[in-house]
Amino acid sequence: MTQITSLRDIPQKNIFRKGDTFVLFGELFGRGYVNGLLDEARKAGMNIVGMTVGRRDENLALRPLNAEELAEAEANLGGRIINVPLMAGFDLDAPAGEPTPTALLADLTLKSWQEDKLDWEKIERSRAAGTARFTASVAKAMAELDSLIPDGSNVYFAHTMAGGIPKVKVFLAIANRIYKGRGERFMSSRALLDSDLGKLILMNFDEVTANTLQHLIDGSAAIRNRIEQQGGQVRYSAYGYHGTEILIDGKYQWQTYSNYTQGLAKMRLENVAKAAWDKGIKATVFNCPEIRTNSSDIFVGVELSLFPLLDALKKEGGGGWAEQQWETCQALLEDGTSLQDLLDRIAAYNGDATSVHFRNFAAWPMDNTPELAEVMIGTSDDITKLHKDRKELITDHLSSLVLEGTGPLMFHAMSDPQAPVVWLNHDIIARQLSAVHNPA
Repeated sequence: MTQITSLRDIPQKNIFRKGDTFVLFGELFGRGYVNGLLDEARKAGMNIVGMTVGRRDENLALRPLNAEELAEAEANLGGRIINVPLMAGFDLDAPAGEPTPTALLADLTLKSWQEDKLDWEKIERSRAAGTARFTASVAKAMAELDSLIPDGSNVYFAHTMAGGIPKVKVFLAIANRIYKGRGERFMSSRALLDSDLGKLILMNFDEVTANTLQHLIDGSAAIRNRIEQQGGQVRYSAYGYHGTEILIDGKYQWQTYSNYTQGLAKMRLENVAKAAWDKGIKATVFNCPEIRTNSSDIFVGVELSLFPLLDALKKEGGGGWAEQQWETCQALLEDGTSLQDLLDRIAAYNGDATSVHFRNFAAWPMDNTPELAEVMIGTSDDITKLHKDRKELITDHLSSLVLEGTGPLMFHAMSDPQAPVVWLNHDIIARQLSAVHNPA
């Protein structure tokens, strides 16, 4: 068992009540992890306030939402949105008269990108401009938010910002090779990270994924001080990823998807929470399990760790409800294909020497290899073919269960937070789901 701080018991405490404020620091697009938190906040009767990343005009200048966009966003959130553009990252920022990083990348080609060099002085000026823009917007948004939070209430800030890949045509082709390629189409993730393009992407990942949590904590200091002086409490949560313990050979063991290019930024996010915790600020990064989302679909194989959740549901008291999940998943497979046979394939994949090699917590995030691509992408392709419909996959159903389980765990854990970084593994996800669907 890897020595990590994991949530092992279902948290029961809840300090949040009607009239308290839940702040979504990010914009709600589609369905993802944060929907579970929003559901819990609504159940508690909290006032919901959200932010927006804004929109770009025809000249790529950032603007607030127009009336129609704002109404749609507020209806989607089920709360009020502070209409100050909080677009993180600096890929479209630059001092007046200078090209943006995205413009500097425009000339990269598939043949030249590994050798092409960037003007790092210009990049740093863009980074400074982007940071100044973002922190000024945070200050404006927090001043407006302060007027919406009544005295004597508690506040829950949910940080959801992540990503940061510049919109350049060449990257999609590179990403397809790194995350989907095997055999002759394989490309090393190290080739990307050692290039100037890769170094820029990592910088922007840091700004979007990690540094925004620091800007939130700093920018909300006045709100935090006012609330705490009146006896209220303020909490900050964020979404991390740093591998997950799943059932392998009957035991919960840590494993990870590789190469997780955002890994360094996610560790920086953890360090932001640790630094805040040391100052007495209750900020926790929850390292959540792998799921399938629109943004994760490029990472072929990331979904393979979901399948052992089916065994965890039985192990953690799911009873008849767990059996129903097995039946639901079985119905998605081609006639003549058994779910147990599929799970046996996953067990063989997890037992493969290459897979075992990548279960190295201290070395995370590791670069990909041709051998890993062959076994991981090959297994993913083979299992996808066993389904009746490629658009209705077992991993979609299991992802929805993980989303359902994480919301209540995070929400209640933040009432009595235990550490600045906490892993939510398959054991506690399965236990939470079983408690709801198969109560003793």
